[in-house]
Amino acid sequence: MKQLLQNMKTGKTGVEEVPAPSPRAGQALVRVAASLVSAGTERMVVEFAEKSLIGKARSRPDLVRQVVDKMKREGVIPTLQAAFSRLDQPMALGYSSAGTIVALGEGMDGFKVGQRVACAGGGYAVHAEYNVIPRALLTPLPDNVDFESAAFTTLGAIALHGFRLAVPQIGETVAVIGMGLLGLLAGQIAAAAGCRVLGVDTNPQRVALASSLGLRACLRDQAADSAQAFTANRGFDVVLICADTSSNDPVELAAVIARDRARIVAVGAVGLSLPRKIYYEKELSFVNSRSYGPGRYDSAYEENGRDYPLGYVRWTEGRNFEAIVGLMAEDRLRVQPLVTHRFPIERAAEAYEVITGKKKEPFLGVVLTYKELGDQETDNQIRFSGVHRPLSAVKLGVLGAGNFANATLLPAIQKVDGIELVGIASAGGLHAQHAAKKFGFAYAASSDDEILNDPDINTVAILTRHDLHAELVVKALRTGKHVFVEKPLALDGNQLSAVSNQLLTSSVSLLTVGFNRRFAPLAQALSSQLRTRNEPLYMHYRVNAGYIPSNHWVHDPAQGGGRIIGEGCHFVDFLTFLAGAAPVSVSAHALPDGGKYRQDNVSMTFTFPDGSVGVVDYLANGDKSFPKERLEIFCGGRIAVLDDFRSLEMVRDGRRTTVRKAQDKGWRGEWEAFARAIHESGAPPIPYEQLIGVTKATFAAMESLRRNTRIDV
Repeated sequence: MKQLLQNMKTGKTGVEEVPAPSPRAGQALVRVAASLVSAGTERMVVEFAEKSLIGKARSRPDLVRQVVDKMKREGVIPTLQAAFSRLDQPMALGYSSAGTIVALGEGMDGFKVGQRVACAGGGYAVHAEYNVIPRALLTPLPDNVDFESAAFTTLGAIALHGFRLAVPQIGETVAVIGMGLLGLLAGQIAAAAGCRVLGVDTNPQRVALASSLGLRACLRDQAADSAQAFTANRGFDVVLICADTSSNDPVELAAVIARDRARIVAVGAVGLSLPRKIYYEKELSFVNSRSYGPGRYDSAYEENGRDYPLGYVRWTEGRNFEAIVGLMAEDRLRVQPLVTHRFPIERAAEAYEVITGKKKEPFLGVVLTYKELGDQETDNQIRFSGVHRPLSAVKLGVLGAGNFANATLLPAIQKVDGIELVGIASAGGLHAQHAAKKFGFAYAASSDDEILNDPDINTVAILTRHDLHAELVVKALRTGKHVFVEKPLALDGNQLSAVSNQLLTSSVSLLTVGFNRRFAPLAQALSSQLRTRNEPLYMHYRVNAGYIPSNHWVHDPAQGGGRIIGEGCHFVDFLTFLAGAAPVSVSAHALPDGGKYRQDNVSMTFTFPDGSVGVVDYLANGDKSFPKERLEIFCGGRIAVLDDFRSLEMVRDGRRTTVRKAQDKGWRGEWEAFARAIHESGAPPIPYEQLIGVTKATFAAMESLRRNTRIDV
């Protein structure tokens, strides 16, 4: 399918062929008929992308600080590689479209194939021939609402939410500053709600357009006088600021024309230096409107479809979408007069020349249109010609093409001899297409089944979100493929049992988990030093993991498993590697979460079969600029200190020896070991009893936290 993409590194905006996405549970695949270009949000993205590296740094000093902190922690070269990899990722533009449902995932009761819908959401309702949309961001269309009009639904919901925040009453006076798309939509919404509306703009053409839509409007230099006449010298009850400017003039004008104790809502992106004197004297209420309404930025609502109870949240973003579509159906919200430009998707780049001012012509509503594709099947795979395909025992297919895959794992795999990159898939298709071109895969796809059922692939790497790991491991093993899965192996006992049972019937296939640290050069050196030990180990592993917001998917027990199961398994595995066996018991204690953390400030004490003891202090309450990992080991008159995989210090008989290296956490090493095992038909790189035992140990650690007691693994 054709999709409009923005390259954040080069600044290029262009249309490319991308595998059509595949709907998962709770999603619909929509064939797009029209999408709306945002002259605000999308213009800012494109203009940022077109800046030089220095220009990007100047405009986002917050990101520069993050890069500097990462450099201090991980070194210059790895940080620059990660930063450039992130910049190189293609960005899907757009967040408002409309079309027809052509396929449904599970759990989509209430929707049907062939249904006309409006679509919303950044990363979902993008400028592409097909969109995959979660159910909460879909709105059915009445027969009398055309697709072009429906493509304005998301923007209309932004205007509607801003209007609702002002808590307007019938008969109140409403001023709308800025008669762009948002302002013209907000003005019509206010009029439809029974308010008296006056629009203000600096552009005479937009003032005239507002008048043609039945709204009173005036130029900026007439605003104060017009406000007095319009409100009988009382001032406006409500002021909606819908302008798009860094100037503070809109917030200053709003205060001048507002009545005493009026409500002012900033819907557009404007300067926010409020003049204290007039805001104080009039005791004005000022609110910044956030997007489409309640539910926005809540993954439980938008991605998982958990609606808010109607009795407590009357107007969610989804119900705002419905209200906008209803106003269009009743002809009380007219958007066709707002369309100034139409471009077919093939010429979409021209739309951005218009909104960024490269083409010197006035614009307002810029719509992208799509050819009627009929009932043809979607192409879920794209092949690339000229890809070198050497003879290899490891013919690799990859599921998942996110930032970790692109920045860390795939570059490491590229450096390993004897691995043939055959296919890569991601749910949306976009990131798979980018990775396929960047790393030399033969094809990109959007369906897991394309990889799992490909007879040319004998090895699968699973790099998806955590909740899919166990299911995909079982599927891949059933097809007779060797499997590499990023940690964690499973999120609960049932998933782990399914994997274990499948391993019993898949004796030919090898399974390994991305416990890369045990394959790091300094880890191997440390292990060799401890090989001659004749006493148990005492191991203390401190992990400065850093804070992750409580609404991040990794904290969701069903999707991410929480940080101890999701990432803490890394450190349990490393202790297991050094002790030579998985833990037999664990006792865990956590700091109070205090409404900020999610059981990610935890101290876990593990015991091992030979009497060794390992402590993992996993902490989210530190400073990310400080090195992440430090391991101290005491055993038989020896001390070893592994500091962030940069240095290994050994102390024995009063003598110190220190080895320093560039940070290497073993990503290449784990794939060299896995490829070697496949080539030689050898044993798995990590014994299965350790893979399963480590996973069980993390489950036991969480159980210890819940029960406040030691748990046997």
